Amino acid sequence: MIIERYYDDLIKYLKPNHVLIIFGPRQVGKTTLLESFLSQTKLKYKLDSGDNIRIRNILESQDFDKILGYAETYDLIAIDEAQQIPNIGIALKILVDQIKKLYVIAIGSSSFDLSQQVGEPLTGRKITLTLYPIAQMELLQKYNKHELRERLSEYMIFGSYPAVITSKNREDKIRILTELVDSYLLKDILSLEKIKKSETLFNLVKLLAFQIGQLVSHNELATQLRVDIKTIARYLDLLEKSFVICKLGGFSTNLRNEITKKHKYYFLDLGVRNAVVAQFNSLDMRNDVGQLWENFIFIERLKKCSYQGFYGKRYFWRTYQGQEIDFIEEIENKLTAFEAKWSSRKKVSVPSAWKESYPEASFNVITPDNYLDFVT
Repeated sequence: MIIERYYDDLIKYLKPNHVLIIFGPRQVGKTTLLESFLSQTKLKYKLDSGDNIRIRNILESQDFDKILGYAETYDLIAIDEAQQIPNIGIALKILVDQIKKLYVIAIGSSSFDLSQQVGEPLTGRKITLTLYPIAQMELLQKYNKHELRERLSEYMIFGSYPAVITSKNREDKIRILTELVDSYLLKDILSLEKIKKSETLFNLVKLLAFQIGQLVSHNELATQLRVDIKTIARYLDLLEKSFVICKLGGFSTNLRNEITKKHKYYFLDLGVRNAVVAQFNSLDMRNDVGQLWENFIFIERLKKCSYQGFYGKRYFWRTYQGQEIDFIEEIENKLTAFEAKWSSRKKVSVPSAWKESYPEASFNVITPDNYLDFVT
């Protein structure tokens, strides 16, 4: 099964003397996306990888002659695993500054290395895209809405990595996800200098997996894992920047009544989350289906907004008195509230404190009956 990705037509995002940077988790299809584009382009291109020591030596050298000679006569330079190259931001700046009408694509499987390296050197010279695991809106090419709803439990259990979605049986899906977690999940983080406690890092991921949708305290995590709070904060930041988790902060215009100092964390892919806790049983046998549903809606909504250019802010909302709403979106000064409920039979009313404080905001309840209206 071939699913066309939202960014399949990369030519729309290319701009002369700018770098197109594509971020995303490992194994999500970034290299496939690039190779598919290159197989159809009429541009004269060169494709290399940051894993290649020879290429790495050239591009990290900051030597104008070496770097410009490397790109000479080409219309397009494409570099996979670009985060592996020290000083890659400077090398890319040299290329786009010195060679007229040159196109450059850089792909990275972790944003904490690549974004730091290209941020300042490429100010005003870069276009950034993030490729996620396959979105429900992308699956509409293959299935109609009725068929997607029928497969909903599969996506909530096994997630939507390309290799998982294209696997035909349960055993293969579990094997792929287990390998992904064991071999790739923490690879980028553990390869960083001073990140040596793999057991602590994995235990942190496991704790987060059991706390989807709950308020998370850094102090409590530090106490449970017997490490200092600075280590917890650093690990959480790296997990987010390596596309394992997503952080959600609290919304407030009334600091005395609304919680803002804690955060909620969601997994970028539920298959990864379930592999971390080794739970792949069916939804009717689980007690965490509400958490899975909340995570699923958050991530699919995030994909939709990211792909379609809704550059707003996202929060949760909760008062000290216990009133709460799962998700708040603030786009162009307009507030929209979303409550994710697995059961469509339960009546949900707008919390009185929210209604009183934000009467202009819209309120939506997202269930398996109507979720596709919000994520596709």
